[in-house]
Amino acid sequence: MRRYLLFATELYALPILRPLAAAIRAGGGEATWFLPDAVARHLRADEHRLTSAKAVAAWNPRAVLAASNWVPHFFPGAKVQLFHGFNVEKRAAERGHFRIRGLFDLYCTQGPATTLPFRELAREHGHFAVVETGWPKLDPLFAPDDGSAAALRPRDDRPVVLYASTFTESLSSAPLLREEIARQIARGDRHWLLTLHPKSQPEWVAAYRALVGPNAQFVEADVLIPALRAADVLVCDTSSVISEFVVQRKPVVTLRNRAPKPHMIDIAEPALLDEALQQAFAPTPTLTAALAAYADAIHPWHDGCSSGRVLAAVEDLLAGRLGPLTSKPANLWRKLQIRSQLRHF
Repeated sequence: MRRYLLFATELYALPILRPLAAAIRAGGGEATWFLPDAVARHLRADEHRLTSAKAVAAWNPRAVLAASNWVPHFFPGAKVQLFHGFNVEKRAAERGHFRIRGLFDLYCTQGPATTLPFRELAREHGHFAVVETGWPKLDPLFAPDDGSAAALRPRDDRPVVLYASTFTESLSSAPLLREEIARQIARGDRHWLLTLHPKSQPEWVAAYRALVGPNAQFVEADVLIPALRAADVLVCDTSSVISEFVVQRKPVVTLRNRAPKPHMIDIAEPALLDEALQQAFAPTPTLTAALAAYADAIHPWHDGCSSGRVLAAVEDLLAGRLGPLTSKPANLWRKLQIRSQLRHF
Protein backbone atom coordinates (compact mmCIF):
# COMPACT_ATOMS: atom_id res chain seq x y z
CA MET A 1 0.00 0.00 0.00
CA ARG A 2 1.31 3.45 -0.93
CA ARG A 3 1.70 5.70 2.09
CA TYR A 4 1.76 9.49 2.08
CA LEU A 5 2.32 11.98 4.90
CA LEU A 6 0.28 15.19 4.90
CA PHE A 7 2.35 17.93 6.55
CA ALA A 8 0.75 21.13 7.87
CA THR A 9 1.70 23.92 10.25
CA GLU A 10 -1.44 26.10 10.11
CA LEU A 11 -5.21 25.57 10.04
CA TYR A 12 -5.46 26.87 6.49
CA ALA A 13 -3.58 23.78 5.27
CA LEU A 14 -6.42 21.37 6.06
CA PRO A 15 -8.63 22.28 3.05
CA ILE A 16 -5.54 22.14 0.82
CA LEU A 17 -4.57 18.64 1.90
CA ARG A 18 -7.95 17.00 2.46
CA PRO A 19 -8.72 16.62 -1.28
CA LEU A 20 -5.35 14.89 -1.60
CA ALA A 21 -6.23 12.54 1.26
CA ALA A 22 -9.47 11.67 -0.54
CA ALA A 23 -7.60 11.00 -3.80
CA ILE A 24 -5.06 8.82 -1.98
CA ARG A 25 -7.82 6.73 -0.40
CA ALA A 26 -9.67 6.47 -3.73
CA GLY A 27 -6.48 5.03 -5.27
CA GLY A 28 -6.11 2.43 -2.54
CA GLY A 29 -3.37 4.29 -0.67
CA GLU A 30 -3.07 5.48 2.91
CA ALA A 31 -2.65 9.04 4.19
CA THR A 32 -1.77 10.25 7.66
CA TRP A 33 -1.10 13.67 9.15
CA PHE A 34 1.75 15.42 10.92
CA LEU A 35 0.72 18.77 12.40
CA PRO A 36 0.84 20.82 15.63
CA ASP A 37 -1.65 20.34 18.44
CA ALA A 38 -3.54 23.56 17.66
CA VAL A 39 -4.32 22.31 14.16
CA ALA A 40 -4.83 18.69 15.21
CA ARG A 41 -7.89 19.74 17.19
CA HIS A 42 -9.64 20.27 13.86
CA LEU A 43 -8.97 16.78 12.51
CA ARG A 44 -11.94 14.52 11.92
CA ALA A 45 -12.45 11.22 13.68
CA ASP A 46 -11.26 9.24 10.64
CA GLU A 47 -8.09 11.33 10.12
CA HIS A 48 -5.03 9.68 11.65
CA ARG A 49 -2.12 11.69 13.07
CA LEU A 50 1.51 10.89 13.81
CA THR A 51 3.09 12.89 16.62
CA SER A 52 6.84 12.28 16.40
CA ALA A 53 9.64 12.09 13.87
CA LYS A 54 10.31 8.55 15.09
CA ALA A 55 6.74 7.53 14.27
CA VAL A 56 7.06 9.10 10.80
CA ALA A 57 10.29 7.17 10.16
CA ALA A 58 8.62 3.92 11.19
CA TRP A 59 5.60 4.65 8.97
CA ASN A 60 7.97 5.40 6.07
CA PRO A 61 5.87 7.45 3.62
CA ARG A 62 6.80 7.50 -0.06
CA ALA A 63 6.18 11.26 -0.12
CA VAL A 64 5.57 14.16 2.26
CA LEU A 65 2.91 16.49 0.83
CA ALA A 66 3.37 19.92 2.40
CA ALA A 67 1.11 22.97 2.38
CA SER A 68 3.74 25.03 4.17
CA ASN A 69 6.91 27.00 3.48
CA TRP A 70 9.11 24.31 4.99
CA VAL A 71 9.22 20.58 5.55
CA PRO A 72 11.39 18.40 7.83
CA HIS A 73 14.34 17.28 5.73
CA PHE A 74 14.85 14.16 7.86
CA PHE A 75 11.40 12.69 7.15
CA PRO A 76 11.45 9.77 4.68
CA GLY A 77 10.04 10.20 1.19
CA ALA A 78 10.00 12.82 -1.53
CA LYS A 79 9.29 16.34 -0.28
CA VAL A 80 6.50 17.98 -2.27
CA GLN A 81 5.58 21.69 -2.12
CA LEU A 82 1.86 22.38 -2.66
CA PHE A 83 1.77 26.03 -1.52
CA HIS A 84 -0.51 27.58 1.09
CA GLY A 85 -1.91 30.16 -1.33
CA PHE A 86 -1.55 31.96 -4.64
CA ASN A 87 1.09 34.56 -5.38
CA VAL A 88 -0.45 37.89 -4.37
CA GLU A 89 2.80 39.89 -4.33
CA LYS A 90 2.82 40.68 -0.63
CA ARG A 91 6.61 40.70 -0.76
CA ALA A 92 9.38 40.83 -3.33
CA ALA A 93 9.53 37.65 -5.42
CA GLU A 94 12.77 36.40 -3.88
CA ARG A 95 11.30 36.73 -0.37
CA GLY A 96 7.77 35.59 -1.13
CA HIS A 97 6.10 33.02 -3.36
CA PHE A 98 9.24 32.25 -5.39
CA ARG A 99 11.66 31.86 -2.51
CA ILE A 100 13.68 28.63 -2.80
CA ARG A 101 14.52 27.18 0.62
CA GLY A 102 16.38 24.09 -0.55
CA LEU A 103 14.01 21.63 1.15
CA PHE A 104 11.71 20.35 -1.61
CA ASP A 105 12.18 17.83 -4.41
CA LEU A 106 9.02 18.74 -6.34
CA TYR A 107 6.98 21.92 -6.74
CA CYS A 108 3.38 21.35 -7.89
CA THR A 109 2.35 24.67 -9.40
CA GLN A 110 -1.13 26.08 -9.86
CA GLY A 111 -1.05 27.63 -13.33
CA PRO A 112 1.14 29.28 -16.00
CA ALA A 113 1.68 32.44 -13.93
CA THR A 114 3.69 30.42 -11.39
CA THR A 115 4.80 27.44 -13.47
CA LEU A 116 7.03 29.44 -15.81
CA PRO A 117 8.97 31.30 -13.07
CA PHE A 118 9.45 28.10 -11.07
CA ARG A 119 10.73 26.25 -14.14
CA GLU A 120 13.30 28.98 -14.62
CA LEU A 121 14.31 28.59 -10.98
CA ALA A 122 14.51 24.80 -11.40
CA ARG A 123 16.93 25.25 -14.31
CA GLU A 124 18.99 27.63 -12.18
CA HIS A 125 19.12 25.52 -9.01
CA GLY A 126 18.86 21.99 -10.40
CA HIS A 127 17.77 20.26 -7.17
CA PHE A 128 13.99 20.20 -7.69
CA ALA A 129 11.45 19.48 -10.41
CA VAL A 130 8.34 21.47 -11.35
CA VAL A 131 5.02 20.10 -12.61
CA GLU A 132 1.87 22.15 -13.21
CA THR A 133 -0.91 20.21 -11.52
CA GLY A 134 -3.41 22.80 -10.38
CA TRP A 135 -4.12 23.30 -6.67
CA PRO A 136 -5.76 20.48 -4.66
CA LYS A 137 -7.62 22.97 -2.48
CA LEU A 138 -9.74 24.00 -5.47
CA ASP A 139 -10.87 20.48 -6.39
CA PRO A 140 -14.06 20.85 -4.29
CA LEU A 141 -14.66 24.29 -5.83
CA PHE A 142 -15.23 22.66 -9.23
CA ALA A 143 -17.09 19.59 -7.96
CA PRO A 144 -20.90 19.41 -7.78
CA ASP A 145 -22.21 21.28 -4.74
CA ASP A 146 -22.94 18.94 -1.85
CA GLY A 147 -25.36 21.49 -0.43
CA SER A 148 -22.86 23.27 1.83
CA ALA A 149 -22.61 26.32 -0.44
CA ALA A 150 -26.36 26.57 -0.92
CA ALA A 151 -26.80 26.45 2.85
CA LEU A 152 -24.80 29.69 3.19
CA ARG A 153 -27.10 31.67 0.90
CA PRO A 154 -30.17 33.41 2.39
CA ARG A 155 -33.56 31.97 1.59
CA ASP A 156 -34.78 35.34 0.27
CA ASP A 157 -32.18 35.31 -2.55
CA ARG A 158 -30.44 38.53 -1.53
CA PRO A 159 -27.01 39.00 -3.13
CA VAL A 160 -24.15 37.57 -1.06
CA VAL A 161 -20.89 39.34 -0.24
CA LEU A 162 -17.93 37.49 1.23
CA TYR A 163 -15.47 39.53 3.30
CA ALA A 164 -11.99 38.09 3.89
CA SER A 165 -8.74 39.69 5.05
CA THR A 166 -5.05 38.90 5.27
CA PHE A 167 -3.38 38.62 8.68
CA THR A 168 -0.49 40.92 7.68
CA GLU A 169 -1.14 44.01 9.80
CA SER A 170 0.24 46.52 7.30
CA LEU A 171 -2.00 45.15 4.54
CA SER A 172 -5.12 44.09 6.41
CA SER A 173 -8.39 45.92 5.84
CA ALA A 174 -10.00 44.37 8.92
CA PRO A 175 -9.64 47.38 11.27
CA LEU A 176 -10.42 49.85 8.48
CA LEU A 177 -13.56 48.28 7.02
CA ARG A 178 -15.24 47.01 10.16
CA GLU A 179 -17.51 50.01 10.73
CA GLU A 180 -18.50 50.35 7.07
CA ILE A 181 -19.27 46.65 6.83
CA ALA A 182 -21.25 46.85 10.07
CA ARG A 183 -23.29 49.70 8.57
CA GLN A 184 -24.04 47.71 5.43
CA ILE A 185 -24.92 44.59 7.40
CA ALA A 186 -27.39 46.62 9.45
CA ARG A 187 -28.93 47.96 6.23
CA GLY A 188 -29.83 44.41 5.30
CA ASP A 189 -30.06 44.61 1.51
CA ARG A 190 -27.22 42.09 1.12
CA HIS A 191 -26.20 39.00 3.03
CA TRP A 192 -22.61 38.92 4.32
CA LEU A 193 -20.24 36.03 4.94
CA LEU A 194 -17.32 37.02 7.16
CA THR A 195 -13.97 35.29 7.61
CA LEU A 196 -10.48 36.24 8.76
CA HIS A 197 -7.17 34.46 8.38
CA PRO A 198 -6.49 32.14 11.38
CA LYS A 199 -3.37 34.16 12.23
CA SER A 200 -5.27 37.45 12.42
CA GLN A 201 -5.27 39.48 15.61
CA PRO A 202 -7.79 37.95 18.07
CA GLU A 203 -9.43 41.33 18.64
CA TRP A 204 -10.14 41.64 14.91
CA VAL A 205 -11.71 38.20 14.82
CA ALA A 206 -13.85 39.05 17.84
CA ALA A 207 -14.96 42.32 16.26
CA TYR A 208 -16.21 40.56 13.14
CA ARG A 209 -17.80 37.71 15.03
CA ALA A 210 -19.82 40.36 16.85
CA LEU A 211 -21.49 41.29 13.53
CA VAL A 212 -23.16 37.90 13.18
CA GLY A 213 -26.95 38.08 12.97
CA PRO A 214 -29.82 37.80 10.46
CA ASN A 215 -27.77 39.53 7.76
CA ALA A 216 -24.32 38.03 8.40
CA GLN A 217 -22.56 34.85 9.44
CA PHE A 218 -18.97 34.00 10.31
CA VAL A 219 -17.18 31.28 8.32
CA GLU A 220 -14.16 29.40 9.67
CA ALA A 221 -11.01 29.29 7.55
CA ASP A 222 -10.97 25.50 7.19
CA VAL A 223 -14.42 25.47 5.53
CA LEU A 224 -13.92 28.42 3.21
CA ILE A 225 -14.63 26.68 -0.11
CA PRO A 226 -18.43 26.64 0.37
CA ALA A 227 -18.28 30.38 1.12
CA LEU A 228 -16.31 31.03 -2.08
CA ARG A 229 -18.99 29.17 -4.01
CA ALA A 230 -21.90 30.83 -2.21
CA ALA A 231 -20.74 34.46 -2.60
CA ASP A 232 -21.45 36.65 -5.60
CA VAL A 233 -18.75 39.23 -4.82
CA LEU A 234 -15.65 39.25 -2.60
CA VAL A 235 -14.40 42.18 -0.50
CA CYS A 236 -10.74 41.83 0.46
CA ASP A 237 -7.33 43.56 0.63
CA THR A 238 -4.10 41.74 -0.31
CA SER A 239 -4.76 38.04 0.22
CA SER A 240 -4.56 34.87 -1.85
CA VAL A 241 -8.30 34.43 -1.20
CA ILE A 242 -8.72 36.93 -4.04
CA SER A 243 -7.23 34.48 -6.51
CA GLU A 244 -9.24 31.57 -5.10
CA PHE A 245 -12.37 33.61 -5.71
CA VAL A 246 -11.41 34.97 -9.13
CA VAL A 247 -10.83 31.51 -10.61
CA GLN A 248 -14.66 31.40 -10.65
CA ARG A 249 -14.55 34.62 -12.70
CA LYS A 250 -16.50 36.48 -10.01
CA PRO A 251 -15.79 40.18 -9.21
CA VAL A 252 -13.71 41.33 -6.27
CA VAL A 253 -13.44 44.67 -4.47
CA THR A 254 -10.14 45.39 -2.72
CA LEU A 255 -9.08 48.06 -0.26
CA ARG A 256 -5.57 49.39 -0.91
CA ASN A 257 -4.30 46.23 -2.58
CA ARG A 258 -0.50 46.13 -2.61
CA ALA A 259 -0.40 45.39 -6.35
CA PRO A 260 -3.84 46.18 -7.86
CA LYS A 261 -4.65 44.48 -11.16
CA PRO A 262 -7.25 45.13 -13.90
CA HIS A 263 -9.50 42.35 -12.56
CA MET A 264 -9.88 44.15 -9.21
CA ILE A 265 -12.03 47.11 -8.23
CA ASP A 266 -9.53 48.71 -5.88
CA ILE A 267 -10.60 51.52 -3.55
CA ALA A 268 -8.56 53.87 -1.39
CA GLU A 269 -11.07 54.57 1.39
CA PRO A 270 -13.76 52.54 3.22
CA ALA A 271 -16.38 55.17 2.30
CA LEU A 272 -16.09 54.05 -1.34
CA LEU A 273 -17.06 50.45 -0.59
CA ASP A 274 -20.76 50.72 -1.39
CA GLU A 275 -20.15 52.36 -4.76
CA ALA A 276 -17.53 49.71 -5.60
CA LEU A 277 -19.94 46.92 -4.68
CA GLN A 278 -22.53 48.38 -7.02
CA GLN A 279 -19.93 48.20 -9.82
CA ALA A 280 -19.06 44.63 -8.88
CA PHE A 281 -22.67 43.47 -9.03
CA ALA A 282 -22.96 44.96 -12.54
CA PRO A 283 -19.50 44.26 -14.07
CA THR A 284 -18.53 45.92 -17.33
CA PRO A 285 -17.36 43.82 -20.31
CA THR A 286 -13.83 45.09 -19.65
CA LEU A 287 -13.90 43.85 -16.07
CA THR A 288 -15.40 40.51 -17.12
CA ALA A 289 -12.62 40.01 -19.68
CA ALA A 290 -9.94 40.90 -17.11
CA LEU A 291 -11.38 38.38 -14.64
CA ALA A 292 -11.31 35.63 -17.28
CA ALA A 293 -7.74 36.41 -18.36
CA TYR A 294 -6.41 36.39 -14.81
CA ALA A 295 -8.28 33.19 -13.91
CA ASP A 296 -6.79 31.37 -16.89
CA ALA A 297 -3.28 32.54 -15.99
CA ILE A 298 -3.31 31.46 -12.36
CA HIS A 299 -5.44 28.30 -12.47
CA PRO A 300 -6.78 27.03 -15.81
CA TRP A 301 -7.78 23.67 -14.33
CA HIS A 302 -11.54 23.45 -13.80
CA ASP A 303 -11.96 19.66 -13.71
CA GLY A 304 -11.54 19.17 -9.95
CA CYS A 305 -8.73 16.65 -10.55
CA SER A 306 -5.64 18.54 -9.36
CA SER A 307 -5.08 16.08 -6.49
CA GLY A 308 -4.82 13.23 -8.96
CA ARG A 309 -2.28 15.17 -11.01
CA VAL A 310 -0.20 15.81 -7.87
CA LEU A 311 -0.08 12.09 -7.09
CA ALA A 312 0.84 11.30 -10.69
CA ALA A 313 3.64 13.88 -10.53
CA VAL A 314 4.96 12.26 -7.34
CA GLU A 315 5.10 8.90 -9.09
CA ASP A 316 6.90 10.46 -12.07
CA LEU A 317 9.43 11.98 -9.68
CA LEU A 318 10.04 8.72 -7.84
CA ALA A 319 10.36 6.83 -11.13
CA GLY A 320 12.96 9.29 -12.42
CA ARG A 321 10.75 10.49 -15.26
CA LEU A 322 11.25 14.15 -14.29
CA GLY A 323 14.96 13.98 -15.00
CA PRO A 324 18.02 13.81 -12.74
CA LEU A 325 18.24 16.25 -9.83
CA THR A 326 21.34 17.59 -8.14
CA SER A 327 21.89 17.47 -4.39
CA LYS A 328 20.06 20.02 -2.28
CA PRO A 329 22.14 22.76 -0.60
CA ALA A 330 23.50 22.03 2.87
CA ASN A 331 21.30 24.71 4.48
CA LEU A 332 22.67 23.75 7.89
CA TRP A 333 21.24 26.63 9.92
CA ARG A 334 17.72 26.12 8.59
CA LYS A 335 17.96 22.37 9.18
CA LEU A 336 19.08 22.97 12.75
CA GLN A 337 16.09 25.26 13.27
CA ILE A 338 13.74 22.57 11.99
CA ARG A 339 15.28 19.94 14.26
CA SER A 340 14.99 22.30 17.20
CA GLN A 341 11.37 23.12 16.41
CA LEU A 342 10.43 19.43 16.27
CA ARG A 343 12.85 18.49 19.09
CA HIS A 344 14.51 15.88 16.91
CA PHE A 345 18.29 15.54 17.24
